[in-house]
Amino acid sequence: MARVEFRNVRKQFNDQNKQAFTAVAGSDFVIQDKEFVVFVGPSGCGKTTSLRMIAGLEQQTSGDIIIGDRIVNNLHPKDRDIAMVFQDYALYPHMTIRENLSFGLRNLKKPKDYIEQKVREAATILGLEDMLERKPRELSGGQRQRVAVGRAIVRDPQVFLFDEPLSNLDAKLRIQMRVELGELHKRLGATIVYVTHDQVEAMTLGERIVVMNKGVIQQIASPTELYANPKNMFVAGFIGSPAMNFINARVERGRLFISGGEFQLPQDAATGLQGYESGEVILGIRPEHIYGEDFAPGVSAEHRLNAHIKVVEHLGSENLVYFHVGERLVTAKVHPETKAYNGLDKPFILDLAKARYFDPVTEDRILW
Repeated sequence: MARVEFRNVRKQFNDQNKQAFTAVAGSDFVIQDKEFVVFVGPSGCGKTTSLRMIAGLEQQTSGDIIIGDRIVNNLHPKDRDIAMVFQDYALYPHMTIRENLSFGLRNLKKPKDYIEQKVREAATILGLEDMLERKPRELSGGQRQRVAVGRAIVRDPQVFLFDEPLSNLDAKLRIQMRVELGELHKRLGATIVYVTHDQVEAMTLGERIVVMNKGVIQQIASPTELYANPKNMFVAGFIGSPAMNFINARVERGRLFISGGEFQLPQDAATGLQGYESGEVILGIRPEHIYGEDFAPGVSAEHRLNAHIKVVEHLGSENLVYFHVGERLVTAKVHPETKAYNGLDKPFILDLAKARYFDPVTEDRILW
């Protein structure tokens, strides 16, 4: 396996009017040997373009791409020692699973004994031993995706590239395949670069996550770090489900003012915001850090906010409660026994010790 490095890599395309637009803007990062890194972001953010540049399917406009100890800028995809798994399984329907798994090795003129060994190893790892003589049409979606992964495994590449491989599966199969991919990474000790638009996939699979927006890397960090310490409002709003709440606020002399409430700031926030000149901030708070007054264990009741509940979603293990603070719709993730129903006026407690603060103009985090 090998590390992957981008050094100031840019990619520009020309649209139909021959106007250049930037798909990837000066990316710099290192993916360590045997690391599982996930690229995540909305459609058009540059994540798939970055993956395709690693594979050699797109040529970068400038910058260097390094795999292992080689600069691969001008290397053909087949010479980069990578294997790619696409969203579409791309299996040959007329071939058996055994033939699909061995196809790449047969094209490389590998010895028959070597091919058989590699196919057997991949089939064992992926639980396909009893399916080798079947055709793809006889398999479920999850089994076909395993075959697509198996075709990559038999290549024994330096780097595995996954381009939204679970998008075509139903919700239950996606969960199952996430578990299987995580176990596969541990078993192979492989370097894996994985692209998805699904932040739940990113959080559950990635050892580190690269969050992208409009071609620019917003933050690279572990799932825990991204969730707890987002660099800006985009990361804070993209990572987490339901998303972080953003509330217009003002700070003055250690106090926080929002529509319907005035609170004493926790000491660390009051100290950190003391020199913030404009006074206008965006308060960011996760739904699970807003409690119904009747279920707020260990949280100070002094940060109480009266709210008029608009909608309640009952999810069994938790309830999602929606209400407005000023013009902002706020979501609270509360205990299922919290008294809450549509139209109820009810106090909620904000855990300001876990809140984050952002500049309303730059949208960057103010306190770190």
